[in-house]
Amino acid sequence: MSAIRRTAAEIAALLGIETASQATISRVSEIAGATGDALVFAQDVATLQAALESNAGLILARRGAYETDDTRVLWVRVPKYAFAAVARELVAPDDSPLQHPAAIVDLSATLGARTRVGAGAVIEADVVIGADCTIGSRVTICKGATLGDRVVVQSGAVLGSTGFGYVRNPETGEYLLFPQQGRLVVEDDVEIGANATIDRGALGETRIGRGAKIDNLVHIGHNCSIGRNVVIAAQVGISGSCVVEDGAVLAGQVGLGDHVHVGPGVILGGQGGIFPGKSVTGPGEMYAGTPAEPVKDYLKSLARLRRLK
Repeated sequence: MSAIRRTAAEIAALLGIETASQATISRVSEIAGATGDALVFAQDVATLQAALESNAGLILARRGAYETDDTRVLWVRVPKYAFAAVARELVAPDDSPLQHPAAIVDLSATLGARTRVGAGAVIEADVVIGADCTIGSRVTICKGATLGDRVVVQSGAVLGSTGFGYVRNPETGEYLLFPQQGRLVVEDDVEIGANATIDRGALGETRIGRGAKIDNLVHIGHNCSIGRNVVIAAQVGISGSCVVEDGAVLAGQVGLGDHVHVGPGVILGGQGGIFPGKSVTGPGEMYAGTPAEPVKDYLKSLARLRRLK
């Protein structure tokens, strides 16, 4: 997709501030090598000084100990967030065909306005997809799944697949698949990474809350409830019937056993694990290790282990 040009005044208006700059911006950039048509951001004094020494056309920075009267600087509360917001406004609308000729969309599926479907994607029967969604190449959305508006699904993801739920015969040892006839609901503004997999509910539903961001190679099992604005990093595995409440963060390679409850705003550090049926619910608290415990306790445990050597 090509870029479009925005004046400094237009960018400032987008951010709810004012500027005297006359620059015209067509792209975002890192500070090194930035040119007059580029927007950069500075998170601290050192990077702001570097930005001021660059040729960048506009600089987003947080007002603090370092002050300057350089008209290129736009003072904002969170420079990185503002940078991302402006970057989105510098991308021209995609004018490619909405549905790639190599995509397979069942006649009973419903696609909202301006939704795009990539090459090799398969959308099965009775799927409902909202407006302004992006379905990447070779994505599979299985029968009966529902996606809200502005959902992004990257290449290779599988949504609504059969859950891993089996019942064992105690006499013969064989396993029989428990009915997997529920559905998957993905709410508005969710983004799902490449090769992620999310199972449908067994008898009920699996639900991904509004604004959740799910990285590549994540697996979410059947009957899970993922809250709003949850962030899940790469290679996380979530077993069936887990609840992850609003605003929680699961770092890379976290593992949750079945029927785990993660409270609102909880942060689980990388490779942390929670045993089946357990809960971590300290609001905004960070947990680490397996079994996961508050990070201060985890660090104390590590220190004790080192003293045993």
